Amino acid sequence: MKKLERLIGAALVASSVIGCGGGDGPAAGGPAQAPGTLLESALRASHSVPDIEALRANSLLAGSADPAACGVDIRHIVYSTRDPQGQEATASAAVMVPTGAGANCSGARPLLLYAHGTTVLKSYDMADPAHNDEALAIETVFAAHGYIVIAPNYLGYDVSSLDYHPYLNADVQAGDMIDGLTAGIAALGGAPTSGLYVAGYSQGGHVAMATQRALERDHAAQYPLTASFPMSGPYDLVQFSDDVTLPQGAVNIGATLFMPFLLTSYQNAYGNVYGQPSDAYQSPFDLTSPTLFPTDTPLDTLIANGELPADDPTFTRLFGAGGLITDGFRAAYPNSAFRDDLSRNTLLGWNPKAPTALCGGMDDPTVYFSNAGNARDDFASRGVTVPVWDVETRSTLPEGSSYTEIHDSFKLAKAAAGANWQTKYHGELVPPACYALARGFFAAHGAGQ
Repeated sequence: MKKLERLIGAALVASSVIGCGGGDGPAAGGPAQAPGTLLESALRASHSVPDIEALRANSLLAGSADPAACGVDIRHIVYSTRDPQGQEATASAAVMVPTGAGANCSGARPLLLYAHGTTVLKSYDMADPAHNDEALAIETVFAAHGYIVIAPNYLGYDVSSLDYHPYLNADVQAGDMIDGLTAGIAALGGAPTSGLYVAGYSQGGHVAMATQRALERDHAAQYPLTASFPMSGPYDLVQFSDDVTLPQGAVNIGATLFMPFLLTSYQNAYGNVYGQPSDAYQSPFDLTSPTLFPTDTPLDTLIANGELPADDPTFTRLFGAGGLITDGFRAAYPNSAFRDDLSRNTLLGWNPKAPTALCGGMDDPTVYFSNAGNARDDFASRGVTVPVWDVETRSTLPEGSSYTEIHDSFKLAKAAAGANWQTKYHGELVPPACYALARGFFAAHGAGQ
């Protein structure tokens, strides 16, 4: 089950779950805090280069990145943001700061705002790379090579005051990210930066693109964006959901985990997904699914307790006998309020201004690669060129030996996965390649190496 937890997001979670310290939600009756107010900041860890290399050697990242050049100080912060109703809520983030004597480890360094992938773990904390593979990847690939990183955990996770997660709610998640950026900069205490970069993987690809749109639309003067690199994200939520839900479609790996997140998010935000849970969920899942995720209960336990479909190793039993969702909900989907909600949060119909590229793999069975192509074609229809880098296809990548090495390493890893390549593809095989490509793209737009 640990591998299946990893596959549903961006090199998702290590198996150990640690207790997370931190503050409570907004004090009852206390004064309102402006969004982005830094409420708490604490040094969580100071990793030397040998520390980082030791962590990497015992993780999914072994051999997948060049050696660390900097040590990294990691802070855990808590900040004020807003929930879908505009009410004050708290969320947390990691702030990673390079350290050491290397040329890129001090002074003005590029600032990366990073959006993480889907995870079921409520205690998920990007400030804990020792127990979080995605956090370790970002520390290794970016912070240990001279990037200051701010990585929000999102509303509903870690010590957040919100009791659910506003999953793929584009405006709310973008606001959360920008508030985390504001608070993270405050926690840096004046440390100089040189350019603002945005990236994210899987769910975080959608969040990164939504954040770019909000930054360029509403915060261009305060936070001018240098470049953006969303990865393997569900940008075209309507078409993606059509591909999964319509009778001729194919259910993606992880669908029974994603769907409760989506339905709960949009029901809380818009109140129009269902009149009662049994309108959407088959029995007995209607009793538990609306409040199922995020959770620290292991997926094996949820299945044993009858809270997720049984005999479903790839989490694809979305419809039919013993599935999660009712036939009636599926039949009503084409003209449903749920589909309208997906349309509201689809990231088409706007124009990126900063240099932007998309990354993914065309054989992705979890977040279909058509999302990237649809976004590219939509931007191109208005004269905006956004390249799509497919790690499967060398000709889509820039020229140069380093890009050939990234492509070849991915192909070797895929071949080594053998018959298990599909279950590893989205969460284990593609992320290291896209992270390396992101650093190359950012370097071409002013970031250090």
